[in-house]
Amino acid sequence: MRFLLYNIRYATGTGAAFHLPIPGAGYLRSDKRVLAGITRFIKGQDPDIVGLIEVDTGSIRTGKVNQAEVIADSLGHYSIYQCKYGTNSFNTFVPILNKQSNAFLAAPRVEGERFHYFDTGIKRLIIELELDDVCVFLVHLSVKFRHRHAQLRQVFELVKRSAKPVIVAGDFNTFWGEHEMSLFMEASGLHSANVAGLPSYPARKPRMELDFILYSKGIEIDSFVIPEVTFSDHRPLVCDFHITG
Repeated sequence: MRFLLYNIRYATGTGAAFHLPIPGAGYLRSDKRVLAGITRFIKGQDPDIVGLIEVDTGSIRTGKVNQAEVIADSLGHYSIYQCKYGTNSFNTFVPILNKQSNAFLAAPRVEGERFHYFDTGIKRLIIELELDDVCVFLVHLSVKFRHRHAQLRQVFELVKRSAKPVIVAGDFNTFWGEHEMSLFMEASGLHSANVAGLPSYPARKPRMELDFILYSKGIEIDSFVIPEVTFSDHRPLVCDFHITG
């Protein structure tokens, strides 16, 4: 199976123009050409499962276009998505923010999806996708160190309860270095598909390993690459794997 993970930053693009007329102004405007480029890239990879971080599911920023559904339709996939802030967050009442989501796209019919929520942090969503032989968890961790580690404890509990082999993937925001993950990985028995520790952020000249695909016993990695594409501020991760038991 091929799993593709990509933080697409709402298809808002990159470069100096993103910060005009004021820093971060680009978050308020999406670019159809960027979304088209992302869609072509993902389709060209022919993935079985796609995990999308920072996807707009139909706000005024995109003209009510649901980016997850646009990409899924181009692949012939099914899609599941949810606002990343949690059902009780004030952000669910704020235009644009209430459509800032994470999503799974999957070639088989999606059944058994579950939404979990962290107790801490602003971004609280965990999506669990259960397929026949594997459970995949998609996360976007807090930018705050203390919150990230509380969130990792909750991910550990979910991994521990799974009766199937597990993949945990997402943007972990490990700004203090990949060593942040070491205790979590040791306790949970997970390994990184990115054995060389290749950086994925920022996309134009990557220096940091923020995005991870972690896997448990019962899964074997066949290949792992970080394609050199710059539609977002993150580069995508592409991982081929098979289930061994």
